[in-house]
Amino acid sequence: MIQACLNGGCGAPAPATPDDIACAARAAVDAGAEALHIHPRGADGAESLAPEDVSSCLLRVRAAVPGIPIGLGTGAWIAPGGRARHALMRAWTELPDYVSVNLCEEDAPEVMRLMQQMGIGIEAGLWSKADAIRFVEENLPPVLRVLIEMPDVAPEDAAAEAETILRMLPNGLPMLLHGMGRSTWGMVNMAFARGLDTRIGFEDTVQMPDGTQAPDNAALVWAVRELGNAQ
Repeated sequence: MIQACLNGGCGAPAPATPDDIACAARAAVDAGAEALHIHPRGADGAESLAPEDVSSCLLRVRAAVPGIPIGLGTGAWIAPGGRARHALMRAWTELPDYVSVNLCEEDAPEVMRLMQQMGIGIEAGLWSKADAIRFVEENLPPVLRVLIEMPDVAPEDAAAEAETILRMLPNGLPMLLHGMGRSTWGMVNMAFARGLDTRIGFEDTVQMPDGTQAPDNAALVWAVRELGNAQ
């Protein structure tokens, strides 16, 4: 499965308005994406978990790509930040199919339990060995999948950390492996080699495999699809 992460913290040229995100979603799905990860924005352009912003974005994207699973980020940095953002999520009226929850964040178990209560799928984001230990040892709600998320580090360092995390996780657990910045394309290739899901998009990189500027999210998805076909 290829998941398209259309926007996030990288700024331009990532889509920001609901209409632009919906257009990018349609193009990414046409290029081969089977699921989406998006970050709704408020009128000020900042990431938002406000019910009205989430609803506006989800409704437009769902109209553009009916039947495609859509996930949201829940990062603790999103205003009002920390546990104060729980009330916004609790007030959602249009629900995503799933959310990603970063295990490096203190309130991750609380967010996961809230999502479970709301009937929303959970992607457990593991950025490090420490996150993997927390995932294995704490009594957390069931997850849709685990995201092994390698930061913008040298490809060989990302590969070593990903290997460590993979060895710690239970067999048979659905997993998606991806990188960011310098680690992006190495993790895509590693995911295909291991038979894991992966993701690509302007949240993770703005560069094609050859280092040139990607014109849009769809081009990145197409490049991943071609790499997968070549495996």
